[in-house]
Amino acid sequence: MTQATQRHVGPLSAGSPLSAGSLLRTDGTLLVGDLARRTGKTVRALHLYEELGLLEPADRSKGGYRRYRTDAVTRVEWITRLQDAGLSLPEIRELLAGWNGNASAPDAMLRLSELYREKLTETRAQIVRLKALETELQSSLAYLETCNTCEPVRTVHACSSCDRHECEPAETPLMVAGVTGPTTVEKAAR
Repeated sequence: MTQATQRHVGPLSAGSPLSAGSLLRTDGTLLVGDLARRTGKTVRALHLYEELGLLEPADRSKGGYRRYRTDAVTRVEWITRLQDAGLSLPEIRELLAGWNGNASAPDAMLRLSELYREKLTETRAQIVRLKALETELQSSLAYLETCNTCEPVRTVHACSSCDRHECEPAETPLMVAGVTGPTTVEKAAR
């Protein structure tokens, strides 16, 4: 491709990994490699999306190269967001089939709204779990920071009953207690 058949494209969206610097053909299409760079996906992933009916090239060049409209970037980013929300590619394909098979725009939007509400609820629940995990990791790190004062002659088996911490063994952070507690081998020996 020569400079005459390409033009430099600026940012498509702030979230695009390579939103600047890709080449847009003068006919307004992107080659599959440019779309891959633009979205951070592999060419193989884009081919898979096409095989599943999630992405459709505008056409093919005389040489057989796939050419995509610039709105394909939005479609690929949408697929990525749905995957982030926990949908598999077959589920996304089913969603699109339902969308395309709907004669009524309000019905299609209602179905999409229901799915997004469900995913929002799941996302919020995951955020709560992740915040609890964050707190546990912070507590564990604070606990472990005192371990560098331990005498080198102590073995790791003494950690489960360490007297250098201000808390009772029952208050030891779970992520520390789980690793320092008695092992199955030790329990069997008792």
